[in-house]
Amino acid sequence: MFAEQAWILNRASLTPHRLALVNLETKEQWTYQQLTYEIAKWSSFFEKQGLQTGSRVAIFARNNIQLFAILFACGLRGLIYVPLNWRLNTNELSEIVADATPSMLLYDQDVRCPIQLKNMYPIQQVPQSASVPSKIEMDVNDPWLMIYTGGTTGKAKGVVLSFNSVNWNAINTIISWGLSEEDCTLNYMPMFHTGGLNALSIPLLMAGGTVVIGDKFEAETALRAINHYKTTISLFVPTMYQAMITTDYFQKSSFPSVKVFLSGGAPCPLPIYDAFFKKGLYFKEGYGLTEAGPNNFYISREEAYAKKGAVGKSMQFIEAKIINKDGKNCTAHEVGELFVRGRHMFRFYWNNQQETDNTICDGWLKTGDLATMDEDGYFYIVGRRKEMIISGGENIYPQEVEQCLLRHPLVKEAAVIGVPDNYWGEIVTAFVVCQQQSDTLIAEVKALCRNELGHYKIPKKIIIIDELPKTIVGKIDKKALHMQLKSS
Repeated sequence: MFAEQAWILNRASLTPHRLALVNLETKEQWTYQQLTYEIAKWSSFFEKQGLQTGSRVAIFARNNIQLFAILFACGLRGLIYVPLNWRLNTNELSEIVADATPSMLLYDQDVRCPIQLKNMYPIQQVPQSASVPSKIEMDVNDPWLMIYTGGTTGKAKGVVLSFNSVNWNAINTIISWGLSEEDCTLNYMPMFHTGGLNALSIPLLMAGGTVVIGDKFEAETALRAINHYKTTISLFVPTMYQAMITTDYFQKSSFPSVKVFLSGGAPCPLPIYDAFFKKGLYFKEGYGLTEAGPNNFYISREEAYAKKGAVGKSMQFIEAKIINKDGKNCTAHEVGELFVRGRHMFRFYWNNQQETDNTICDGWLKTGDLATMDEDGYFYIVGRRKEMIISGGENIYPQEVEQCLLRHPLVKEAAVIGVPDNYWGEIVTAFVVCQQQSDTLIAEVKALCRNELGHYKIPKKIIIIDELPKTIVGKIDKKALHMQLKSS
């Protein structure tokens, strides 16, 4: 058994009595010693079930600390951990299961499981017998996790992450962000998503810190937990932060233990930065995707204050570049597609060699995200390449328009999409959620855009709605907005 496979056991031997995991809802707590005991239970169970190296173990469950024991047990047994999005419908889940062909399904009894497999076991009935895992030799490039992408732009793909992929992301994060056993994070990101596993949870467990797992996000509950558990760094998506900054608790608390608040999953509206900076709190953005990391860049909390919206420079063992449509490196402030390279990259898409070949080019991962870099070498994410709007031959980046819309004091949330048009090709269409009703809002917003944007970027249509549709991880679901327009 090699160190890359069994590092959690080595970590536990170094700091057996330190607190590793906390279940926020149930208050259950595990030290690192207890975590290894739980891992041993599941490892014994898998061995008794006769699962062979490379077999897939599917997980259908809400956030729970028990999932980490299962995850690490899979690694020790050479099994591939496949977390399923429990909010998908039956057809979507059936497609994923048919693609992954798992040998076993572990499910949460508290969530209705719409799929059936021959070998199904409830997670709540944890195996009781535990033994030291038998020795299984693995290669660092062998699969450990397979996470299915959200499928907001098409059919979900199984992203295969090796031991190298997961561990080098953790090593990069620990070194670049300066994580240690003194750090504590609160994680509400779903654990079927790379953010819930790889953004801070696994890196902090590798460093010997504490991970507090939340499940059903509620803004004030999360803020109180930050203070109660004295967290130092936590990741939330912008929509979560939007809910947090409007609470009285946020306004009254100083959050003394927090070194920095981290935002990810989607570009963060600048007013959220301002809400934290006004309180003297540090706030910054990260960037990643299931296929790489999800951590790729580092910016100090002080620099994030001066360069709002920047994700920083590439982390210690990662390379990044921005390529224009001619295949050349972009100059400063030129927009192009972001490419990254490093040992943290995914291995391949499961059963999809063509898409793998389309995504990896000469060892570089084509992210599909548009970015720019300033003269100091700091990267900024502009938006998704597929979301770029071309109107009258001009390229328009939705994020720039959205940031402008959010400067209006009554605009709470904004999303911009391109809608097909016979004359312009596409027209800029904005959806906004208001703090309160105003008969003059649309006129005021258009006036704001005229002052700050080129005329071709100004939304030709502004639609006021009560709530923007969102994915399970809190990203604004623009595919749903397109569908909403088609059906109207």
